[in-house]
Amino acid sequence: MAGPISSTAAPAAAHNPGTRYGPALTLLASLFFMWGFITVINNTLLPHLRSVFELSYTQTTLIESVWFIAYFVASIPSAKLIERIGYQKSLVTGLLIMAAGALGMMLAASIPSYGVTLLMLFVIASGITLLQVAANPYVAVVGKPETASSRLNLVQAMNSAGTMLAPMFGAYLILGRSKGGTAQGDVVLTQAERLADAQSVILPYGLVAVVLVVLAVVIARFPLPAMGASATRLAKEERKKHSLWAHRNLVFGVPAIFIYLIAEIGVANLFVNFVSQPHIANLTHEQAGRYLTFLWGGMMVGRFAGSAIMQRFDAGKVLAAFSIGAFIVMMITVFAHGEVAMWSLILVGLFHSIMFPTIFTLGIKGLGPLTEEGSGLLIMAIAGGALVVVQGYLADRFGLQTSFLLTAVCELYILFYALWGSKPTHALPDQQIG
Repeated sequence: MAGPISSTAAPAAAHNPGTRYGPALTLLASLFFMWGFITVINNTLLPHLRSVFELSYTQTTLIESVWFIAYFVASIPSAKLIERIGYQKSLVTGLLIMAAGALGMMLAASIPSYGVTLLMLFVIASGITLLQVAANPYVAVVGKPETASSRLNLVQAMNSAGTMLAPMFGAYLILGRSKGGTAQGDVVLTQAERLADAQSVILPYGLVAVVLVVLAVVIARFPLPAMGASATRLAKEERKKHSLWAHRNLVFGVPAIFIYLIAEIGVANLFVNFVSQPHIANLTHEQAGRYLTFLWGGMMVGRFAGSAIMQRFDAGKVLAAFSIGAFIVMMITVFAHGEVAMWSLILVGLFHSIMFPTIFTLGIKGLGPLTEEGSGLLIMAIAGGALVVVQGYLADRFGLQTSFLLTAVCELYILFYALWGSKPTHALPDQQIG
């Protein structure tokens, strides 16, 4: 179980109508943007590293697995750090950890080293975990409980804006400046070409490090609202009277997040390799990286639309409809060929758009004073992205296109959660701020 996240992380303060949280939420939206941007750079980085280090699909997806293992490893330490040093200093610390990892990626590229690359990606992901543990539950409880899904989808749309821009950034500065990225199909590089390709990572990660440091300075100087120590002590005492495992929506919500991440990350990380195949779209990796923008753009559009839809319709029903759509387009991806298969895979981004924020808010609904622990468990479940290595194994064993059957199965669990697993049991009064 995740350790308790103090109300500086997921504020469980009393209703405070005089406090304005708009500026703080706007600033937090910039964090959502940055961690979405950095996470999705991996989608162009992975095919690049595959050619530089001559990796199998299993080895390639292992890189992303290391990234998501960080969510499992760093979640509890992040919660304890937030409790010790406070919300604002933790955000600054998370950004600086990410910046250190980005600088380390420059070192890994100059060597070049597969092992150092794995380590530095773990460092960056650990910094993002610290931000996630704090920001997601904060957004969820600021405002009316019945609009929590709508609110988190809206802020997560900024995350999607980052994910939409990252493929263009990566395609131009990584794939577009490398021999492997501009070649037609898979190509075997000479030792000199691999060294030159590896060094194409230095500039983009240098730029990322600079932006992260600047953002850390801005947040350090920003007057974020205090969250109230008295409410924290009260919530800690109240939590002892209740059990997390009595809440069906959380018990089934943790695996829902875990399984959803397998689907999302598998699609994104294997997209470039999939659409580059001769029987699909026959593109270079650079060209395929540009089409990845449409996948993440669909997620951004879907989150804005989902935020509006959930103002009028039940979040669980909307989630069910989107999961059915995702299952249909994934089955088309598995059995179709040519551009039909490519565009069906792109379309799954639209249907995936609302899944994480909606599952998250449904998962913590009715937890009352248990919201902090429940949020921690849901953030830990992001480690499900590490199991993308299973799809890498399936791709090596049965073929890349067939491996997307795993994604289709994941969509069915989300449908089960939306229709039954998300219904609260033993609901407690929701927490609310502002």
